[in-house]
Amino acid sequence: MANVQGMCTSFKQELLNGSHAFGTQGANAVRTVTTKDTFNMALYLVSGSRSATDTVYNTTGELAGTGNYTQGGALLTNATAPTTSGTTAFWTPSASVSWANLTSSGAFDASVLYNVASTSKLEVAVFTFGSQTVTAGTFTLTMPANDATNGLIRIA
Repeated sequence: MANVQGMCTSFKQELLNGSHAFGTQGANAVRTVTTKDTFNMALYLVSGSRSATDTVYNTTGELAGTGNYTQGGALLTNATAPTTSGTTAFWTPSASVSWANLTSSGAFDASVLYNVASTSKLEVAVFTFGSQTVTAGTFTLTMPANDATNGLIRIA
């Protein structure tokens, strides 16, 4: 089965339960933790079979920890607070994520965003792109504009 892009169904429920904090808690906070969570982005092989039915991060189908890639992926820079425009809430990491001098363990076409701060490493979303194979090169996931039309996470 191929990787399929989508916001994880379990993530939608976890949002309603307050399991994720993309920004610091404001005046209406219900969580006792006032800091934002940390998030990673991991890369998955074409044969990875990742989809919106995923619930927690795991290494099944992830690039092997070789060629300057560490399983678990890379930490995202989260300096931009979630915001809204019209009826859409959105959030985008404040910087792109890249792996220098990467040699992939095979063709890959997906990345998984997950919450490192949660004890079970809850998955947020699967993002797909054209199949890539990299040998001793830099691979960068360029983050989209942080707005209601392009934000990495958008809820309308």
